[in-house]
Amino acid sequence: MAEATSAPAQPELKRAIGPRLLLFFVVGDILGTGIYALTGNVAGKIGGALWLPFLIAFAVAFLTAFSYLELVGKYPRAAGAALYTNRAFKIQFLTFMVAFAVMSSGITSASSAALAFGRTYLQSVIKEFFSDTFTVSATLVAILFIVGLAAVNFRGVSESVKANVVLTCIELSGLVIIIAIGVWAVLAGDGDPGRLTQVDPAPGQSALVAITSATALAFFAMVGFEDSVNMAEECRDPVRIFPRAMLWGMVIAATIYVLVAITSSLLIPAGELSKAGSSALLKVVQVGAPGFPLWVFSLIGLFAVINSALINMLMASRLIYGMANERIIPKVFGTVHPFRRTPWISIVFTSGVAIILVSTADIAKLGGTTALLLLVVFTIVNIAVLVLRKEEVEHKHFRAPTWVPVLGAITCAYLASPLSGRPADDYKIALYLLAAGLVLWLINRFVHGKVEFDAEKLSK
Repeated sequence: MAEATSAPAQPELKRAIGPRLLLFFVVGDILGTGIYALTGNVAGKIGGALWLPFLIAFAVAFLTAFSYLELVGKYPRAAGAALYTNRAFKIQFLTFMVAFAVMSSGITSASSAALAFGRTYLQSVIKEFFSDTFTVSATLVAILFIVGLAAVNFRGVSESVKANVVLTCIELSGLVIIIAIGVWAVLAGDGDPGRLTQVDPAPGQSALVAITSATALAFFAMVGFEDSVNMAEECRDPVRIFPRAMLWGMVIAATIYVLVAITSSLLIPAGELSKAGSSALLKVVQVGAPGFPLWVFSLIGLFAVINSALINMLMASRLIYGMANERIIPKVFGTVHPFRRTPWISIVFTSGVAIILVSTADIAKLGGTTALLLLVVFTIVNIAVLVLRKEEVEHKHFRAPTWVPVLGAITCAYLASPLSGRPADDYKIALYLLAAGLVLWLINRFVHGKVEFDAEKLSK
């Protein structure tokens, strides 16, 4: 009798990413909508010491990065918060809610990018070429922007890490322009260095709460570093190159952010930055380099928010698709279009949620909600790394000092809590989104009963 042949094993992903490409990937994932859209809003919360919240946000994210580094070194394959949560706690409902929170953060992040596109950078380009003779509804543009992303998503997008190098360079160029303007202003004796130490709390608010509430919002600008764990299977020697690439990538991004914040405060009072809102960096260019063509910076800003939004909407729709395939939400969300071979129902669902958000919330609320959702996820990941210390692996891997994930969990939890001065609207939006996930879970539980699923297929 012939031996039964087993199904052929799936080939491993090609390990094509070296340390330089991984470094660019980390920097490119962090740079984007946060700094381009929320600088003015952060200034409104703290005052002239605008650089401080970005520095503290970096420190908190840096602590959490050590937990991700230990986990990706211990389990060096494409993974994410959902898989780590499941390995540590083995509570599938918690795993699902973590995955849904990550998915929701993608939608809120893309929605804030859509508003920055419609209300700021596109408006600047229109004004430059058409003056005030042509007006367009910013909300309508944001909705059409989401629809456009859905169309691209539906058609099918193949992301390339090498292409990400080009995208990162373009996004980076806009921030380098801001920093160069700041250097020029200092050399020319312009600007007011005294503003850099000013903390202006709101009436009835302490300086500490002003700093932490600004940090809770500025944290949105630092998210993205965690995405690199999904590239583990495609990296050459991930255990060796990941720590240096991730940590240096975060340092580079944070340095750029702090320099942009210093430049902004040097040239423009915090009150004016706050009034400018998502147009704050445009105002910096306008004031610091009056001869610089504003439409060039606007185009760079457009590109930055488009890139961020597309990546986030792709992630969100694929996570919903993965949940449906694992039968933990109604199976209809896993429907694949017969011709385009893309998960069109999940694309429609995530795009519909984004349209509701851009129609009802502003950039600061959406940015704050994104930070809130991920701070909660990061709190859980920091705890998970401590729980998983009891699970040994045969290979050597990076191990963070125990105090790092402990402090990471405490600081993330604090910034996610009302004690940090976080506005109530952030919690409302987050609860609405997570409630939608709970409803989908309950519907599926009622129809199909308890379902066991593979957490690895829910990873971002």
